[in-house]
Amino acid sequence: MVTKAASVSNSSWKTISKWIANISINPTLAQGAHTRRPHTARPYHAAVWPSYGITTPVPHQPLVRPRSPFRFETGYALCAKRPSRPFPPPFLSPPSTSFSDPLTTHGLSQDKRLSVKGELVRGLNNGDDAIIVAENFIGVDDGVGAWATKPHGHAALWSRLLLHFWALEVERHDHDHTLDPVEYLQSAYEETLRATTSPTEWLGTTTSATAILHHAEQDGKQRPLLYVTNLGDCKIMVIRPTEEKVIFRTAEQWHWFDCPMQLGTNSIDTPRKDAVLSKIALQEDDIILALSDGVMDNLWEHEVLKIIMDSTNKWEEGRVSHEDVPNSRLSEERNVFIARELLNAALTIAQDPFAESPFMEKAIDEGLAIEGGKMDDISVVVASCKRRAG
Repeated sequence: MVTKAASVSNSSWKTISKWIANISINPTLAQGAHTRRPHTARPYHAAVWPSYGITTPVPHQPLVRPRSPFRFETGYALCAKRPSRPFPPPFLSPPSTSFSDPLTTHGLSQDKRLSVKGELVRGLNNGDDAIIVAENFIGVDDGVGAWATKPHGHAALWSRLLLHFWALEVERHDHDHTLDPVEYLQSAYEETLRATTSPTEWLGTTTSATAILHHAEQDGKQRPLLYVTNLGDCKIMVIRPTEEKVIFRTAEQWHWFDCPMQLGTNSIDTPRKDAVLSKIALQEDDIILALSDGVMDNLWEHEVLKIIMDSTNKWEEGRVSHEDVPNSRLSEERNVFIARELLNAALTIAQDPFAESPFMEKAIDEGLAIEGGKMDDISVVVASCKRRAG
């Protein structure tokens, strides 16, 4: 395993300090803060109804046989804390309802799908999270929800566009002998900046965790090789079922408590400077997870491992009833079932104000009196490494 670790220099911390110092504070609110009684209770929200699937949609395109002899078998499960903001023009331009509108769009396409530069945007949103799931790459980006309080703030747009442009870079370099995922993320970041600057500026930041399934020759044979890129606090984990253990996990990157490294408006972080690249030698049937912090703030790693192994064994032993699956098509997909089990476990803790959780533990370490789970967008992507037939 080769890892390129990112570090934060003293100059970076000075820049962060200046940024904090320049944040304006309403004097009235600041004065009221001194008289407000301290409390530990946090609001809990009813989650948006969960959704499930196998891969995220892609535009119709000519079938190109992948070069890699390996592929992912995938499944995902999503549950949002709240719906994301509606996507603005020009990314989404529904026709007007009246010819009296002076800026009518009645002549535009009736297609209500998200697009940028005339191309449908890849992936799916889950609240402010975004995911992408394909047979050779997966990713989870976590848009920072605080931007919802700002005019022109749109974290969901940022997380979705970043994954979209990243996926285009991966596809463009699919047949390269060696990959450069950090540069793919850098290019996606720059494209997202351009897309959210003109003609209208849209503010936001997002973390990112992605994995690309590639291959390398070893002892005269092709072996699966996983490229993992991480910036922030989403998580990529690799589980080896034959050994029932986690063989790899990304490390969270923080500026301070509850403020992870992130890409976007006002942030000093960039992929080229701060992203961490890891290469993991895989075996067939290894399980790769891409998880938003809505999972890892509510479940410890050993709990994630147990849920994955218990779900896998339950499936293989035929102990899954029809009530456990959302529809007949998905009932045949093991990784959808595993993703649902992990999501349900995280959601149970997130909705419990008295549960013990990793988020609570981190808060206590910072001297904050917080208890219970953390209600957040929960995104789970499960992928198994398989050898391609033929």
